[in-house]
Amino acid sequence: MTDGDFQVDLTNCDREPIHLLGAIQPVGFLIALSTDWIIQRTSANVEDYLGHPPETLIGNPLSDFVDPQLLHDLRNRCAYLVSSDTVERVFGCPLRADHAPFDIAIHFSGKQIVIEGEPGSKNPGDATGTVRWMMARLDSQPNLEGFYREGARQIRALLGYDRVMVYKFAPDGHGEVVAEAAKPGIGSFKGLHYPASDIPKQARALYLRNLIRIIHDVNGVPVPIVPALNEHKQPLDLSLSVLRSVSPIHLEYLRNMGVGASLSISIIVDDKLWGLFACHHYAPLSPTFERRSLSELFSQMFSLRLESRERRELVEYERRARDISDQLLGAVASDETLLNDPDWLGDILTSAIPADGVGVWINGAYAFSGVTPPTDDFRRIIRALNGTAAGKVYATEHIGSLVDGAEAFAREASGLLAIPISRSPRDYVVLFRSEMKEKVRWAGDPHKPIEYGPNGPRLTPRESFAEWQEEVSGRSTPFTPSQMRVAETLRATLIEVVLRLADEAAAERHQANARQELLIAELNHRVRNILGVIRGLIRQSQPDEDAVKDFVKVVDGRIHALARAHNQITDDHWGPAPLEALIEAEAAAFAAHKQNSILASGPPILLNPQAYSTMALVIHELVTNSTKYGSLSGDGEVRLTWDRNHTGDLVIDWHEVKGPPVRKPTRKGFGTTIIDRSVPYDLGGSAQIEYDPAGVRAQFCIPKRHVSERPLTAKVRIPHAERIKDVPIQPHLLDDVSVLLVEDSLIIALDAEDILQRFGAQIATASTVDAAHDQLDEMRPDIAILDINLGDQNSFGIADRLHDMGVPFFFASGYGEQANLPMEHRARTVVQKPYTTGNIMRSVEDLLGIHPTVD
Repeated sequence: MTDGDFQVDLTNCDREPIHLLGAIQPVGFLIALSTDWIIQRTSANVEDYLGHPPETLIGNPLSDFVDPQLLHDLRNRCAYLVSSDTVERVFGCPLRADHAPFDIAIHFSGKQIVIEGEPGSKNPGDATGTVRWMMARLDSQPNLEGFYREGARQIRALLGYDRVMVYKFAPDGHGEVVAEAAKPGIGSFKGLHYPASDIPKQARALYLRNLIRIIHDVNGVPVPIVPALNEHKQPLDLSLSVLRSVSPIHLEYLRNMGVGASLSISIIVDDKLWGLFACHHYAPLSPTFERRSLSELFSQMFSLRLESRERRELVEYERRARDISDQLLGAVASDETLLNDPDWLGDILTSAIPADGVGVWINGAYAFSGVTPPTDDFRRIIRALNGTAAGKVYATEHIGSLVDGAEAFAREASGLLAIPISRSPRDYVVLFRSEMKEKVRWAGDPHKPIEYGPNGPRLTPRESFAEWQEEVSGRSTPFTPSQMRVAETLRATLIEVVLRLADEAAAERHQANARQELLIAELNHRVRNILGVIRGLIRQSQPDEDAVKDFVKVVDGRIHALARAHNQITDDHWGPAPLEALIEAEAAAFAAHKQNSILASGPPILLNPQAYSTMALVIHELVTNSTKYGSLSGDGEVRLTWDRNHTGDLVIDWHEVKGPPVRKPTRKGFGTTIIDRSVPYDLGGSAQIEYDPAGVRAQFCIPKRHVSERPLTAKVRIPHAERIKDVPIQPHLLDDVSVLLVEDSLIIALDAEDILQRFGAQIATASTVDAAHDQLDEMRPDIAILDINLGDQNSFGIADRLHDMGVPFFFASGYGEQANLPMEHRARTVVQKPYTTGNIMRSVEDLLGIHPTVD
């Protein structure tokens, strides 16, 4: 491959095998041994230290060339190599009895034992006392800034470099100099940022394995390892080597900075590379191996202290956040309206997670506190958030990565943290941070030029380290991992609050519905009782004249029509009721023997209560007139159709056919007035009636505001249609049958007595619970009829006694199906008032198991 064929990109440095360079720095020597201590490889300069060239050493035991005491010490140290990343050290040991002392490092590389040596000192000093003093100075610092600064000072005092920096990695990989100790007059790097590419991935990986990395002289000539490849054509892995040679790219990088020697010590927190002690010297420098090992130990203890400090700060921060969470929960528990106060909520949340504004979005409604985006942009942000990971806290320092056009409001809101507080469609509490308008100080242009350099087809290191400033816009201060954890805690609290409020709201709705049901049932009961009393008064007050009896029958029919309409409306919870039910009930009540002659068809339609009551009277009058004078009085039919016109109004057509000839009435009675004027007057519609000799025709138009459509799957409920219609009187049907009637309304009781007496029954009436028990003390009735509500009492105790006596009975109530029966009587029949011959006699027949004869 030629240079022109090589694709240059930012990953070249990351792909460089810096642990397989095949050479060491020229300040010491290297020997690689088999597990039986036979020399297999050496550095090319080994003769300078052991007096024998590589070809003499390779293949022979190490014991032939070093002092026996050193070999003994090395074998003992080898036993300490318990993991693949362990390096053991021996200080101040002579290679031969007459040699100067050396510092030795020993580690495993695959299946080989690697020994490295470099000149050392006879008196290494009091390492324990030195580290103890260094840590005491470090622990005395009151805050992290002082802690970093003191760490840099201690490393510089220990090793003597011109500049020692504490270099901290950001989450995106770039680094910042957060502390520095330097000799006067060489300027400061503190606060400068370095791009992530300055330290490639494989170098970061090695910093986790080998905690210290030294470059004695950037201009030193590397010493190759002999032989370069083993029998498997593989170079020696120098990942843990203390003398490993240096990548030419990195050497070029250091030369561009004017650095003559460097040393890096890893700072590892929570098993991650937190940063480095980066040491620079502007001339070659070689601290002893013992001093470097001491600085490595200090860095390890520095890392532990740093981890402890950060953890304490984090624990304290999260403790305060939990207190705030508890405060939030307690405050809302005593005053739930606080959740709707964005200023109060914003104060609470921003005291836990610093932010400049808070937006709340619940059920499509929104509220703001502090500095936030405009309303329309907030809606766009919420829609975008719904596309992120469901049910999780989401944070970004750059809203522009979430929605387009964010630069328009970047000054007010550049970053956000969204806390979802419900399931989809999700509600949110969103914390906003304003733009962090600042200039980032880079150590040279962070955008490396992509070009060929002196070391071949690679990225050339930055040649200028003059300060270069880049303006950052449209971004906020990032949200930290600990703040994200606090947000999750607050999310759990807010969801608990929302769920509690939702449960309370659901309970209140349930109670309100129950109260509404009770009120509707009570209203239904009272209206039915009133209608029953009116019917009873009319029927009980009538004299024997036939004309008056006919009048009473007409009025009774109209009241009964209203009662049926009322029943249907209240059965549907005072909401729209089906037109079909009205027609079927009216036909069943007043045209029972002609019910199949009323041919009704039309789409499923609901009428509101006002229209339903009006049309009940209109249909009643039409059916009554037809059974007297029209098609239903003979063998004719009524064709009743309905549909909605182009404006949505409901048009109802009544057409009688095959009946006797029709003549227009000579006078206009009340029934005709109802037909002609009810729909226009009560509903604002129109009514037309035509007395065609072939059959009456009528058309009614009901405005669309009174009409709604019923789903095709809904059932039409026709309550008590069979029990509503009257039955023929059979005077001897109930001869010798005794009936206990328990009813607290005199008029209604008289009406029921009248119906039963016409069928021949013997009635004993009681208006109270005590009176009913007195009757049962003196008689055993054949059947009983029990009104459920007796003033401030009920008849369930009487029902229990009748059950024990084996007396069949049924209940009667104005509540009808809404009557609340005890479990032991849940299966009993309930007759809905007002009483009619139909509903009383059908129930009596069911109790006695008798069937009337029909003429």
